[in-house]
Amino acid sequence: MSSVISLQSPSMFSIRTASRLDGIEEYYFSQKLREIATMRADGKPVINLGIGSPDLPPASATVDELTEQSRKPDQHAYQSYAGTPELRKAFAKWYQDWFGVTLHPDKEILPMIGSKEGIMHIAMTYLEAGDEALVPDPGYPTYRAATTLTGAGVRSYALSEDRRWLPDLDALAAGDLSRVKLMWVNYPHMPTGAQADRGFFSDLVAFAKAHQILLINDNPYAFILNERPLSLLSIDGAKEVALELNSLSKSHNMAGWRVGMLAGQANFLQDVLRFKSNMDSGMFKPLQLAAVRALDSPASWYSDLNAIYRGRREKAFVLLDLLNCRYDTNQAGMFVWAKIPAVYSNAYELSDQILYNNHVFLTPGGIFGEQGNQYVRVSLCSDEATFETAIARIV
Repeated sequence: MSSVISLQSPSMFSIRTASRLDGIEEYYFSQKLREIATMRADGKPVINLGIGSPDLPPASATVDELTEQSRKPDQHAYQSYAGTPELRKAFAKWYQDWFGVTLHPDKEILPMIGSKEGIMHIAMTYLEAGDEALVPDPGYPTYRAATTLTGAGVRSYALSEDRRWLPDLDALAAGDLSRVKLMWVNYPHMPTGAQADRGFFSDLVAFAKAHQILLINDNPYAFILNERPLSLLSIDGAKEVALELNSLSKSHNMAGWRVGMLAGQANFLQDVLRFKSNMDSGMFKPLQLAAVRALDSPASWYSDLNAIYRGRREKAFVLLDLLNCRYDTNQAGMFVWAKIPAVYSNAYELSDQILYNNHVFLTPGGIFGEQGNQYVRVSLCSDEATFETAIARIV
């Protein structure tokens, strides 16, 4: 006698996702890259001018260091949750040399597996249901997502072109900030390329002290098309109320390497380490030692890189002129942010039109918040020849 085991069809099984994912959608670029891949598979040679992933390699000495260290048999173990002493010292020297900020390498620097991951570590360390965080609009979508995932509330603060994409601190102070625990800021700003100056940062520190708000400045674009690298931590008293994230992703063409850091007062970093140490096991040691070599790059590294981006930016301006978009020629960072003409209801309409008709993808600014609906963002992570081809398709 045989027995038959009846298995329920997999399609009948369902499980509800955690409520923390309510309102959290798949990252826009994750979806769009799939669509572009499908178009390319169908024979449509889409030029992607949307994604900010550096196409240039790191310095050859950095790659050589990774290769050499990776061959050593004793370099493959788990590493300290707080990074190697060599990397912490290199970050401290980098901050002293370029930002004029003195950081204790053992107490005020916490290496991280990328600064995007650091955003989540910070959010989970400090935010919970009942708290609120101030989130820029437009701004990097991960600030909003990370805040929401903690159960905290998002309090958007509008940035506008007429205020040079800086928040109105007086307007914020006039509201009820009693539940606000943390404020995300990001200068040089992505996506607008706006820069803060020492005067604004001083006002921001005073605002945070007055309202007992922890500032988190995300600073990965400090060296890209920017003649004045500036750290929020260089402001007197900033360490009392501020942390700063930084990364080698953009400044050293090491996006896929996932090398970032968090800087600030020791007690804040110890708080974050309590969460982080339960989530990862430290970076691969050869990566850390290669990052040390990258951080020792001379001034010529940054100037040579910026010469390339400057040439690409001129091509981006030509492309945007063809689309009758308006832009500030003094933006920092590896993007150009541009106002679309009034004939389009929003930037999604323009982006889709160019994608489907010309096979060129530009990022619609609405993915960064409502304040970005009338803007597009062009990435400078393609060579000039690619820009020329995109221009030829739009002419």
